[in-house]
Amino acid sequence: MSMPVTPQPQAKKLAEALGLKTALYLKREDLHPYGSHKGRSIPLMIKKYASQGERDFVISSSGNAALAAGLYVRDYNRQHKTDPLHLAIFIGKNIDKEKLLKLKTIKNKFITIAKTENPKQSAFLLAKMGAQLLRQSTDNLALVGYAGLYAELSKIKDLKAVFIPTSSGTTAVGLYVASKGKIPVHIVQTDACHPFVKTTPSPLLEKERAIASPLLFKEGTKGVVHSLASAIVDKVGLRKPEILEALKKSRGVGYMATNKEIKNAMALAFKTEKIKLSPNSALALVGLRQALANGWEPNGTVALLITGR
Repeated sequence: MSMPVTPQPQAKKLAEALGLKTALYLKREDLHPYGSHKGRSIPLMIKKYASQGERDFVISSSGNAALAAGLYVRDYNRQHKTDPLHLAIFIGKNIDKEKLLKLKTIKNKFITIAKTENPKQSAFLLAKMGAQLLRQSTDNLALVGYAGLYAELSKIKDLKAVFIPTSSGTTAVGLYVASKGKIPVHIVQTDACHPFVKTTPSPLLEKERAIASPLLFKEGTKGVVHSLASAIVDKVGLRKPEILEALKKSRGVGYMATNKEIKNAMALAFKTEKIKLSPNSALALVGLRQALANGWEPNGTVALLITGR
């Protein structure tokens, strides 16, 4: 099952509103048949492990990865009725309602969905019992899937920067590896979850913390606990060394988005391009706006990764 191509339209009106002197493109991973950019990696992981004999899988997710896994397993089972895969999905109590509704549509006797207080631990427990854990943040097989995404992005003429909403960092690292550092990779996290941004060295700003918006709390004190971008949940940041390398060698920068900035970005995208960005996807635009506000001048085309719901 080959990975499909997603649209990457030019956003001329948005670029004009931002005052960009270069071209701006939107990589519409939200239109991926598997729901988001996670459709690049999760299906590939399942396909690989299934070819090695695995039949029982488990995943914990804020929604997008679970949906990609569920949709792929459903499609796989339709083609392999005598040898189906089983998938256990663990989700948190505060999952986005729209994502939950989508997940419920693919629930069947082979795909189970459970809400738990600690979905990650529930998944780990099932993995200890023999199920194959699908975890992008630690499985480098996930990186391979983003080579296809880079291949599509590389078709954009004179591409010089990509802004990526970032949770575990797998997408950013995958694009960095696939591009061999040729295209600056910029990551955008939230003020509620930003394990990479606090200590990101910035060639652009020449500071230890590559943050365009100010920190909203001091180290050791309670800060923001909720962001509209609910898919940014990885507070551990196991790929931190890889992210630091990707940003340093590709000359990328890390940014942090507030809810106000997210709302403003969503409104601007709709006003100019009539596109309804999700809060998670809007992070890419927030990062670009912050970069421009800090005096960054792109030396070529810019792409925003519209990741999904």
